[in-house]
Amino acid sequence: MHVAPVGGTAVQDHVALAEIELCGDLMIAASAADEERLSLESIDKVLKVAEERARERPRS
Repeated sequence: MHVAPVGGTAVQDHVALAEIELCGDLMIAASAADEERLSLESIDKVLKVAEERARERPRS
């Protein structure tokens, strides 16, 4: 068994942390939803897909 050494040597994986946050957002939305399952539109809204796509578009 490997145990992390004592001290400030923790490494943060920012991509993994972002994915965990998104999963948490989806779980919260699903638990608050009236329907049995979230629609694709609801999922896109929770994950802010439209905003991300707008940022990726080249500006003219």
